[in-house]
Amino acid sequence: MPNNQFFITAENVKQYAAYLKSEERAAATIKKYARDIKAFAKSLNGETVTKEAAIQWKNTLLETHAAASVNAMLAGINGFFDFFELGIKIKPLKIQRTIFSSKAKELTLDEYKRLLESAKNQDNERIYHILQTICSAGIRVSELTFITVEAIQTGRAEVNNKGKIRVIFIPNDLKNLLLRYIRKHGIISGCIFITKNGRPLDRSNIWNAMKKLCETAGVDRNKVFPHALRKLFSRVFYSKERDLSKLADLLGHSSLSTTRIYIMDTGSEHIRIINSLGLVMPMYGT
Repeated sequence: MPNNQFFITAENVKQYAAYLKSEERAAATIKKYARDIKAFAKSLNGETVTKEAAIQWKNTLLETHAAASVNAMLAGINGFFDFFELGIKIKPLKIQRTIFSSKAKELTLDEYKRLLESAKNQDNERIYHILQTICSAGIRVSELTFITVEAIQTGRAEVNNKGKIRVIFIPNDLKNLLLRYIRKHGIISGCIFITKNGRPLDRSNIWNAMKKLCETAGVDRNKVFPHALRKLFSRVFYSKERDLSKLADLLGHSSLSTTRIYIMDTGSEHIRIINSLGLVMPMYGT
């Protein structure tokens, strides 16, 4: 179809979303792509799709969005263009790889322990055990549903995500902790972290519960979210083992480049090392 005759409609956005669903893309991803395509369509003001219009939209986005966000939005419309064979592809922005993380965004081991203490003081058993499960097993918050009574008893959980199977290992200390938890609450089988109605907790439940711990724990709210615990697991594991491949296996990463992002530090260790090299010689006496 010639691209100068193509109009974005609610129907073809729906058609593309159905295709993404058949490809087993995450529901959140599909929703985001649809939203971005509709945003691009709005910028067209009823005109047909052209490469020039897409480039103009990209340049407009740069005025209000970070480069990574622009690239994420371009991925959505490029996939849409490709699906309808429009022959249009917009180049993503080139972003220099960051090698150090921001100290303001990095949850430390001490802060993690303070969050646990805060949960204990608030007598919030559920979030207390959730924090330790995510952090000590290095799992995604979405994988909490696989932490079942049966998995705890065997010491491992099998996760099936988009056809990819991986095994989550449950440390012995965590296994013992969770066994006591399920016995106390009379949980016989299935997922152990559930609502009063017996449904698995969703991300927002966990997010909100974590945020409520911040004030009494003295931890910046911007540091506290489920994924920060998975990153903390990664940094602690790597500091002990220095084995990126094993860490990638545990995290379920197919690319070591992704795993490297998880173990970025603030550069404090680099500074300590270069300060100890003894390569600076004063010209005069000190």
